[in-house]
Amino acid sequence: MTYLDFEKPIQDLETELSKLKEVAAKSKVDLSEKIKEMEANIQIKIKEVYSNLTAWQKVQVSRHPERPYTLEYIETITNKTFIELHGDRTVGDDKAMIGGFGTIDGEAIMFIGQQKGINTKMRQIRRFGMANPEGYRKALRLMKLAEKFNKPIVTFIDTPGAYPGLEAEERGQGEAIARNLLEMVQLKVPVICIIIGEGASGGALGIGIGDKVLMLENTWYSVISPESCSSILWRSWNFKEVAAEALKLTAQDMSKNGLVDGIINEPVGGAHRNHEQMFETVKEEIKKHLVALKKLKPEERIDQRIAKFSAMGVVHELED
Repeated sequence: MTYLDFEKPIQDLETELSKLKEVAAKSKVDLSEKIKEMEANIQIKIKEVYSNLTAWQKVQVSRHPERPYTLEYIETITNKTFIELHGDRTVGDDKAMIGGFGTIDGEAIMFIGQQKGINTKMRQIRRFGMANPEGYRKALRLMKLAEKFNKPIVTFIDTPGAYPGLEAEERGQGEAIARNLLEMVQLKVPVICIIIGEGASGGALGIGIGDKVLMLENTWYSVISPESCSSILWRSWNFKEVAAEALKLTAQDMSKNGLVDGIINEPVGGAHRNHEQMFETVKEEIKKHLVALKKLKPEERIDQRIAKFSAMGVVHELED
């Protein structure tokens, strides 16, 4: 288990528990009651720590290396019926963006999302979930395919942003993302977007226009990361904690400001502590929202989608 800096009290207790179990295994002394007491204390401490997280601490949890990524979500909730589709039919296949059909309880769904990679080599291949223009064009191609066959779409958002390389700009990064925004708002099928980790900038928004936009409890969604915001305003990363608070990027802030439609609770201690429980919760949320969305006509869904995103933000009109 990898521990974050604010998890030191939890780490100390779990280390003590491990030592206690070793002693119990090597000796004939019955320490079962003591072990149960220690396990109960650990759960209490985890609840205590995670009930008072700052915005920056939530950013840290969203980046936890043992947190489940998109592909693991898809393969688990579809019971490994997922068939990945490749390529944008123009440039190539972007490994940072994955997508394809899978089934939940027999119903076919188009799943799309950013994949960060589970080890050093795969993180390099997938560019830490930062997609090139062909990644967004692949995502749009798959969305149109889902619309053609009248299948709902579920996107999983987990990216530090779109890839900022020169080749991405040369191939039209901005246009590719803007095209997705335009097309997604007009899709005739139900669209559910779920932020499962980091949701940064246009890289996240490029697959983030949906009938329902949901955030996991310990995730963030913002136009810029706290570190980048700090480096622009203060010329240093040392103010990232201040920037995180000011950006109002947590799920709770986003829900309060009406920018997302709901928060999905994580297991106690974060999604990285109980993958299976997190997968089951997300699966039930998808099923619940699809049932409600299917009751609406395509025109109604589109009108509601446009109205929702058009109402975001604040506009000041200047008088002559």
